[in-house]
Amino acid sequence: MPVKYEDLSPQIQNQLQQLQQFQQQLEIVAQQRQQIEIKLRDIENALEELEKTDKDATVFKNVGPLLIKSDAKDVTKELQDSKESLEVRKKSMENQEQKLKEKVEELQLKIQNALSSPQAG
Repeated sequence: MPVKYEDLSPQIQNQLQQLQQFQQQLEIVAQQRQQIEIKLRDIENALEELEKTDKDATVFKNVGPLLIKSDAKDVTKELQDSKESLEVRKKSMENQEQKLKEKVEELQLKIQNALSSPQAG
């Protein structure tokens, strides 16, 4: 028979709320990491294309709604700097995501154990 939320002990109710918060945080962090990965792929593709061009070639870069004429070496340097920064952020997001996953799993286990014990309610 299903257990009503109201029938659960305050401790279990609190753990369920914490679990929901951790799951939401995990979802947000995962989305942010995915956005960073997309940006990294775009930068890597741009760097590959720049490698195919002459070093003295004129290229254009997006600056807001504008395309600005730029030197290929300068754009390459900017992209490499952005790539390094994004890789650090990605690593940080992966660490944060892993810690949240561990918290979620730990809390799920605590809740399952509490619900399976005879004094669950």
